[in-house]
Amino acid sequence: MFSFIWPIAIVVLANVVYNIVTKSTPSQANAFLSLTITYLVAAACAFIMYIIQGNHQKLTTELSRLNWTAIVLGISIVALEFGYINVYRAGWKVNTASLVANIALACILVFVGLFLYKERINTKQIVGICLCIAGLFLITK
Repeated sequence: MFSFIWPIAIVVLANVVYNIVTKSTPSQANAFLSLTITYLVAAACAFIMYIIQGNHQKLTTELSRLNWTAIVLGISIVALEFGYINVYRAGWKVNTASLVANIALACILVFVGLFLYKERINTKQIVGICLCIAGLFLITK
């Protein structure tokens, strides 16, 4: 059970810290310079964890196993971070912005799963999407 719960706990905790820090980014700071420092620190941390992990082969072998996903993930993460910084700069409240974004994301991902990965969609999910849309309407009004 622990192996099922710890990854989601990390996601939730990291998202809490992420939103607090993103909202705390100074409005006069250049968002892209801030993101540059953010990703230099992230790259250093990730590389240190790669080394500590210890079960790797030659770096060139490991690099050859990567594909386009690492590049597109990097681009999408920068877009996500830039979007959140500007969401908060536009005046969204921390208790609303992430909720609205994540509800909208969850609804969209149901259809991504359906069309891209051939996952099934059931009645409960459809009802859930309708409730989420109603919730988005109520939250944003």
